[in-house]
Amino acid sequence: MGVQNAVFAVVLAGALWMFAQQAQRLVRWLKLAKEENRTDHPDVRTKNFLLIGLAQTKILRDPLGGMMHALVFWGFCVLGLGTIEIMIQGLYTPFTWNVILPQFLYVPYVFSQEVFAVFVLLPVGWLLYRRLVIRPRRFTVDAVHSGEAVLILSVIAGLMITLLLLFVGEAKQPGADHAGRVITALLLPVFGGMSAESAHVMARVAWWLHALGILWFLNHLPKSKHLHVLSSLINVWFSNTSGPGRIGAMKPMDLEAEDAEQFGASDIEHLTWKNLLDGYSCTECGRCTAACPANITGKVLSPRMIVVKTRARLTEKATVLDAVAASGGTATEEQTAVLDRKLLDGWITEEELWACTSCRACVQECPVSIDQLEIINELRRDLVLMESRFPEELQPALTSLERNGSPWAFSAAERDKWAEGMEIPTMAEMAAAGEQPDILFWVGCMGSFDDRAKKITVAFARILQAADVKFAILGQEETCHGDPARRMGNEYLYQMLAKGVIETLNGYQVKTVVTFCPHCFHQMGKEFPDLGGHYEVIHHTEYIERLLADGRVPLDTEHGQRLKVAYHDSCYLGRYNDVYDAPRTTLKRALPVVELVEPARTKSRGLCCGAGGGRMWMEETSGKRVNVERTEELLATGADQIAVACPFCMTMITDGVTGAGKEVPVLDIAEVVAGRLATADVG
Repeated sequence: MGVQNAVFAVVLAGALWMFAQQAQRLVRWLKLAKEENRTDHPDVRTKNFLLIGLAQTKILRDPLGGMMHALVFWGFCVLGLGTIEIMIQGLYTPFTWNVILPQFLYVPYVFSQEVFAVFVLLPVGWLLYRRLVIRPRRFTVDAVHSGEAVLILSVIAGLMITLLLLFVGEAKQPGADHAGRVITALLLPVFGGMSAESAHVMARVAWWLHALGILWFLNHLPKSKHLHVLSSLINVWFSNTSGPGRIGAMKPMDLEAEDAEQFGASDIEHLTWKNLLDGYSCTECGRCTAACPANITGKVLSPRMIVVKTRARLTEKATVLDAVAASGGTATEEQTAVLDRKLLDGWITEEELWACTSCRACVQECPVSIDQLEIINELRRDLVLMESRFPEELQPALTSLERNGSPWAFSAAERDKWAEGMEIPTMAEMAAAGEQPDILFWVGCMGSFDDRAKKITVAFARILQAADVKFAILGQEETCHGDPARRMGNEYLYQMLAKGVIETLNGYQVKTVVTFCPHCFHQMGKEFPDLGGHYEVIHHTEYIERLLADGRVPLDTEHGQRLKVAYHDSCYLGRYNDVYDAPRTTLKRALPVVELVEPARTKSRGLCCGAGGGRMWMEETSGKRVNVERTEELLATGADQIAVACPFCMTMITDGVTGAGKEVPVLDIAEVVAGRLATADVG
């Protein structure tokens, strides 16, 4: 072993030891949080790892920027084999993979190293240009670690340049093997006047700079935002944002546990280790914030900062805990102040939390499968259950839910007034007659009490009758299932209401439920199973589409105006339940549509109407109204009609159209189809 090999051995051992110490610290910090099993369904997790992690499918949702990042990622994966070769050469200079690989594999390996060095260098140059010159809003809105990103991109560029210089220097040595050296062959003319001796010196300097750069990079990652380079693939495998399990379902809480002293989260130890791993994995790319309707319209909420602040609080608190432990367990006054501070209030404000519409756009867009919404939900639970802190506007809705089984102060006796004269049986009446319906039509609170939504209720009931579907309603036995309370953070009220509904449904042995409210659809289908409610729950757009496909709905095909229609995607129907096609297919079947036009943000990128997450019962006091922003997009399509598939969306978009002074009708898809029934009046 030569002197250089010995020096490198010491450097390598020191770098690996430092990295191991930092890795152990990060793992120890994760253990400050609650335990959670994330090893179920390894098949689904492995699929996510391959598609989202390795294939970079989510980051490629941004075609240009995503491809640039993907090329850098794939380049690092391919160049990793070359990095191992360089590290071994530091200990034993003559080593190359050629001593292990046969020539027919070694030549492609050499080619891959050169080509991917360029594939990384060119995107890095573009990414630096975008960050320094173009400066998209999502890079500047939170002012997070921009200098750090420039530093890391510059280091990566330096690593690629030194690698290419190393290849050129080696290629200019007498007897050098040029097989597979395509990029080197293009660069050699630039160094035509360089002697073999000078090329050798250049190669050795480039080798040392490259090797030291890699070791610096390795040890810089654990203490920077670029820790995601190491943790993102792990995070994707453990994540549930794309499955396994029920996507978008809130985690159940055991409210009756004997040792339960904390409900929700006020600090990092109340979150799970996966929530903290999300912090390690955040790339701070800002895709989540760029898609957030609250942030877009000028609210203080930034999903990126929710995660960044969680990571910062973890670092703050864990660092102090380590220092206290090292000093014998006695904290100074300053350290005590840090430990007493909380994530909630100390880092994240109430205003941020209540601005969230729970639309799940942030979760959808995150390229490394972070669940920002779960942190928000847990902090809201603490606010409501532990501290009784929530906007005053929510009090009437919560009180009414508790007293009347509805977020509005209507009597249960009014629930089925919409059905007067329609001869629709209730479950109680059918059970008394010894009959069982094919489906239970779950009307929901808005469909029962809201004058505009009741028109949707009637329209869907008319479709079911026209299709000769055997159905029933609960009538006055129906109560809210508690989803609004759960989204507001009141888990106790939610479980009380949900268990009551489940008891009623199970008492009638209900198997299939159809509803036109996406919130009811999601709650009863995705979250009821945790409380013992197992049903087939179908959204009315899917059910109508099935009936139309089977030819069971008699439509008038001779009359009707040809229209241009814009469809607005409901968050709880789309991003929560992946229902995008059924509403559009139903519109195309029911209408002689000239064109089904899409707004600028549509399908999985659709913008929220602003009513979710309890926002239906709160006023917007800062920035632009979310429903106005969304309505402007829909009107910009030039559509003759706007179609929706959610009573919440109906209210918000209708208000937006009215506020804009337009006369574009807003119709639920059930109303569109009901208006085309062969039995309907036509003119």
